[in-house]
Amino acid sequence: MTDTQAKAPPRVQSVERVFELLELITDAGGEVTLSELAASTDLPLPTIHRLLRTLVSLGYARQVPNRRYALGPRLIRLGEGANRILGSLARPQLASLVNDLGESANMAVLDGDMVVYIAQVPSQHSMRMFTEVGRRAHAHDTGVGKAMLAQLPEDTVRGIVSRAGMPTPTAHSIGNVDDLLTELAAIRERGYAIDDEEQELGVRCYAITVPGAPSPTAISVSGPLARVDEGFGERAVPLLKAAAAQIASELNVA
Repeated sequence: MTDTQAKAPPRVQSVERVFELLELITDAGGEVTLSELAASTDLPLPTIHRLLRTLVSLGYARQVPNRRYALGPRLIRLGEGANRILGSLARPQLASLVNDLGESANMAVLDGDMVVYIAQVPSQHSMRMFTEVGRRAHAHDTGVGKAMLAQLPEDTVRGIVSRAGMPTPTAHSIGNVDDLLTELAAIRERGYAIDDEEQELGVRCYAITVPGAPSPTAISVSGPLARVDEGFGERAVPLLKAAAAQIASELNVA
């Protein structure tokens, strides 16, 4: 036995299988058929059915009237708790961004097909960007959302916007998936996303993903156009990258 094998932590196969099914349901948009699950995993169909019955009985999955399986309500409590912890972990880095840049700093995760803001440190300016923690927003017209979408496969992006829709709150918002995919390619190339009055007129936002996070996660800084200009972006992007790397390091996922 090698040293690596000797030090490897024990793994419980049934637990691994349960989380594999939950992640497959999540990747499918939160609802899936038994046959779709079977096609996406090497698990035997009787095993999938047995594990799903257990998850349903515990409230971590549910069977909807059309006999598809969906994520269950008990997962909400777990997710909210995890988001609070993640937000608390990131607050020192967000506070550092506000101190260095003077504008509001945010953290968000992709929850199903929507962005959820889990932490914010507001700017000290009287005119500032304020986002309520817990607020849900579309991914296609927010800086954090576009940063996260840019890390996902094209088919996954198409699925998200087809289910969530693509409203255009301003004249600058992206309203169709082809334009969005073009924008996401540009984000991948430059390494960060910009919300240029797409969510709210007069507001610009720079955002970057947290590398290697267990679920899509991004941080951003945002403020009024008068202060958040191109020069601001040149200062903000390196600081955002450093903050994201530090958060990833603290999550032990870098």
